Amino acid sequence: MILVNTDYITGKEFEMLGLVRGSTIQSKNIGKDITQSFKTLVGGELKAYNEMMNEARALATKRMVEEAEQMGADAVVNIRYASAAVMQGAAEVIAYGTAVKFVEK
Repeated sequence: MILVNTDYITGKEFEMLGLVRGSTIQSKNIGKDITQSFKTLVGGELKAYNEMMNEARALATKRMVEEAEQMGADAVVNIRYASAAVMQGAAEVIAYGTAVKFVEK
């Protein structure tokens, strides 16, 4: 499966199959929330939240790819990510793009 954030793939012609997406809502445990809140007092990278968001993006991407595979896609083009806080310490991440099937020349 080819994944790109452009609306083309060099050397490939394709037909669009439709929108695909994957999402997840992630949170850290209360212990991590407390330690990260102390970190905001002194500044610096919030590594536990960074890890959480990386895991969330990976899972959202995996779910988007699974949906594309169910449609028989060869690639997903024009991939985008969005995130939003749902509550303190929890965030939703969505990955979306256009599933495409290569056309033989």
